[in-house]
Amino acid sequence: MIDYNLHQHSIFSDGKAEPEAYVKKALELGFRAMGFSEHSPLPFATSFSLKPEKVDAYVRETARLKELYRGQIALYRALEFDFIPGLSDDFDSWRNKLHLDYAIGAVHLVQPENGDGLWFIDGPKRERYDDGLQKYFGNDIKKAVKTYYYQVNQMVETQQFEIVGHLDKIKMHNAGRYFSEDEKWYRRLVNETLELIKEKELVVEVNTRGLYKKRSASLFPDDETLKQIKEMQIPVLISSDAHLPDELDSFMDYAEKRLVEIGIKSVAFFREGSWEEVPLV
Repeated sequence: MIDYNLHQHSIFSDGKAEPEAYVKKALELGFRAMGFSEHSPLPFATSFSLKPEKVDAYVRETARLKELYRGQIALYRALEFDFIPGLSDDFDSWRNKLHLDYAIGAVHLVQPENGDGLWFIDGPKRERYDDGLQKYFGNDIKKAVKTYYYQVNQMVETQQFEIVGHLDKIKMHNAGRYFSEDEKWYRRLVNETLELIKEKELVVEVNTRGLYKKRSASLFPDDETLKQIKEMQIPVLISSDAHLPDELDSFMDYAEKRLVEIGIKSVAFFREGSWEEVPLV
C-alpha cells in the first residue's frame, strides 16, 4: 500500500481545505509522508495559482505544520510549477525564495507558436479545450499536441525540478475525439519526451486524478506510456493530485495494482532531501 502523497493542493492555490486538514487526513490514512505542492505563482491572474502576496503565509504555515507534526509524519514544502516559455519565472527563483524540498513541473497552459494567447487544457470544462483548439490552432490537433509536448520538452531541458506532473494531460479533454493515443505520430512525441526525461533523471508522476474525477479513462500517463517507462527504467511515483483531504488516497490502490501488472516493481519515495526506491511487491 502506498503510504505517502507528494502532490496535493490546499486553499493556498485551488484546493478546497486548509493545509492542516490534509495533514490530519494523512495521519488517519497512516501516511508516513505528505508534500504540500501548490500551483506556482504566475505573472497574471488565474483561478488556480498561489498568489504572490500569499507566498510568505504559505511558507509560515507549512513550517508551522512541519514542526507541529514532527515525529508523526514527514511534511514537505513544494510547488507544482507551470511552465510557459517567456512568461513563467525560472523555477529556481521560487525554489530559492520558498526553500522548497522538491518541485513538480507541469504544463496546463499551452502557448501557440506565435505567442498570442494561451490554450488551457485542464479544468472541468471540455468546451474550453475545444474552443482553444479552434482559436489557437485552427482545429489542427497534431499541431496542438506537438506544441504541448514541445513545451514539456523545453521545460525538461531548461528548468530545475524533480517530478514530471501528469505527463500526458493533453489527452484528458481529447477523450478519443480528435486523435487516438496509439497513432504513430502521437507515440513518437511521447517517446521523444521520455528520452529527455530519462536523460535528465527525472521521476514521472502516475497521477490518479483523471480517473476519480471521471475526466479520463486511464491514469496519467496511459498504459502504453507506462510500458515504455518500464522498458526505459524511468522511476515513477503515485500521486492523487488531491484538492480535498478525502482525495488524498483516491485510486492509489488501483494505480499500484496497475503498475505491478505492467511490471513496474518499485516507486520513488522522498526522504529528507533524497530519493529512494520502495518496492511494490
